[in-house]
Amino acid sequence: MKSQTTTLEQFSYDNKTVRNFAIATIIWGIVGMLVGVIIASQLFEPAMNVTQYGTFGRIRPLHTNAVIFAFVGNAIFAGVYYSLQRLLKARMFSDFLSSFHFWGWQLIIVAAAITLPLGITTSHEYAELEWPIDIAITLVWVAFGINMFGTIIKRRERHLYVAIWFYIATFVTVAVLHLTNSVQLPISFLKSYYVYAGVQDALIQWWYGHNAVAFFLTTPFLGLMYYFLPKMANRPVYSYRLSILHFWALIFIYIWAGPHHLLYSSLPDWAQSLGVVFSIMLIAPSWGGMINGLLTLRGAWDQVRENTILKFMVVGITTYGMATFEGPMLSLKNVNAIAHFTDWIVAHVHVGALGWNGFLTFAILYWMVPRIFQTTLFSEKLVKTHFWIGTLGIAFYAIPMYISGFTQGMMWKQFTPEGTLQYGNFLDTTLQIIPMHQMRALGGTLYLVGAILMAYNLFKTMAQGTLLANEPAEAAPLEVIVSEKEVKGLHWHSWIERRPIQLLVGSLIMILIGSLVELIPTFMVKSNVPTIAAVQPYTSLELEGRDIYIREGCVNCHSQLVRPFRSETERYGEFSKSGEFVYDHPFLWGSKRTGPDLHREGGKYPDSWHYHHMREPSSMSPGSIMPAYDWLYDQSLNTSQTQAKLQAMKTLGVPYDDAQIKNAVKDLEAQSKEIQARLAEEKIKVGADKEIIALIAYLQRLGTDISKK
Repeated sequence: MKSQTTTLEQFSYDNKTVRNFAIATIIWGIVGMLVGVIIASQLFEPAMNVTQYGTFGRIRPLHTNAVIFAFVGNAIFAGVYYSLQRLLKARMFSDFLSSFHFWGWQLIIVAAAITLPLGITTSHEYAELEWPIDIAITLVWVAFGINMFGTIIKRRERHLYVAIWFYIATFVTVAVLHLTNSVQLPISFLKSYYVYAGVQDALIQWWYGHNAVAFFLTTPFLGLMYYFLPKMANRPVYSYRLSILHFWALIFIYIWAGPHHLLYSSLPDWAQSLGVVFSIMLIAPSWGGMINGLLTLRGAWDQVRENTILKFMVVGITTYGMATFEGPMLSLKNVNAIAHFTDWIVAHVHVGALGWNGFLTFAILYWMVPRIFQTTLFSEKLVKTHFWIGTLGIAFYAIPMYISGFTQGMMWKQFTPEGTLQYGNFLDTTLQIIPMHQMRALGGTLYLVGAILMAYNLFKTMAQGTLLANEPAEAAPLEVIVSEKEVKGLHWHSWIERRPIQLLVGSLIMILIGSLVELIPTFMVKSNVPTIAAVQPYTSLELEGRDIYIREGCVNCHSQLVRPFRSETERYGEFSKSGEFVYDHPFLWGSKRTGPDLHREGGKYPDSWHYHHMREPSSMSPGSIMPAYDWLYDQSLNTSQTQAKLQAMKTLGVPYDDAQIKNAVKDLEAQSKEIQARLAEEKIKVGADKEIIALIAYLQRLGTDISKK
């Protein structure tokens, strides 16, 4: 046999991009958490709603987008760019694509920070950004994918480690989710309508929303856990076989669980049941990942006691286990009947976000930054302080929200011995939980202080070190030919671990099975969404009022879905039917009741009640925490796009005729004058062209198409 001498190839790792994403993570994290503290304070102090651009309804989506896509998103990219190069023994495929990815993502975040407070929103939760920004997200995501797969193809390490499987599944699934959920018909540069309506739109949104949590907040962080935890502890992963089962079971099962967000809604029962079944099954792979992570530290608990960075990892992985047990539990119908629309869901979400995403991000930054800056952490004492302040912050946030959620669920359903609602006034519940919201704001403030300490510590660490922008490395080139003997000696799963395209296709098939089974029947089988003859399209004025409702973010506090419970039909009226929403582009069912449900609001109060309530909420509802909407009385309704809006709705299947479209503005003005006249009868003077008139028209229409009890 001929002896072969392997020549090592010299190359370098790109640490500059890693540094950029790390700094962006720190900055956007503080911004997102600060907005979170502000909106938490607005729920017990209405005066915190400053100007029309700073109300809860407008900046709540700013908070969610900032922490999910700016803070967590940048953390994902920092960790992926660091780990991927070292796992593959190759520099990123393209320095240009790395730079394009970084700056493109930051511009998208800036665009979100500008448009959302301006009320430019689609209202879809976690997908509020309008269509031009959606296109930009697509382009940047594709650039990330090309860069990742280009690096995989030119790798010097044949085997694809488990972390990379999770990165690949994240890329392909987020692409499918984003493209499907973002199908909109543009009206103008910053206005569009979703092509889906009502029940179908709700299913698409929560298929997206649930799996955005799964494949943006979970799978990439599992990949980061599988890389960084063994590195931090200097120990191998507990079980490689368990990681294989964990990966395939998780991505297959997770995609089915979205309908558990729509239990007791107008979604067909079979789809709800599928969501429940797969949610319960989800415990197994989720806990498989948690166990694999924690048992990696077996025999290393002395390290954990001494190493605060490992403490962050342990708490993060433990809260992941807590959240992934609680999620399936909340999908049980009897539990969901109490918990849905309450602060219990807020507590559940934030245990995962603050613990799993936040603490893992902190640990990765503390471990990674000193290495790329060739130094040690500026202050270990500050790291310990951050850990304990952050842990207390999570406790002070979550525990009051659990108490608040249980309180809401019980009070909403409580009846007197005589059979009437004991707390018939929704405000009774609101006032009862204000102390819990104050404690929640304290918890969020503690968590924010911890993040600020981290920022100070890491920036001082960077200042005392020097960035190793191009880290020298060497490795043998990838052998193209594999001997028959070598292949036969490998575990069966090694076949796919060496083939990135097959791994990509396998992941795509896994996530498409559940998606297609749930989505196709809901869209193709007409009986799944029966129509109601009495339900008619919105008038042009009501449609404009609906757009104002969306702009102001009212859906963030009010649901439009009366569930078939005695407590809800007694409080709100007849339960909601799927046929009532066929002209709703987008649906507005909501996911949280800070205020009462509005689906049967039409005709419940006179126009004057809404007029006074929007101007000074406490005058109609003493103790209300709702902000005043003074600008609606001064701003004139913009009707320049009214005809275009009706034409777009017709394109989407709403039965407007040509005359209605042609006379849209004329009809709008006529209906406005009718409302103006009714208000004048009660000595209220307001211009017929003001936005408040359109909003009143919309609110008075809600739920009036079908007869009420």
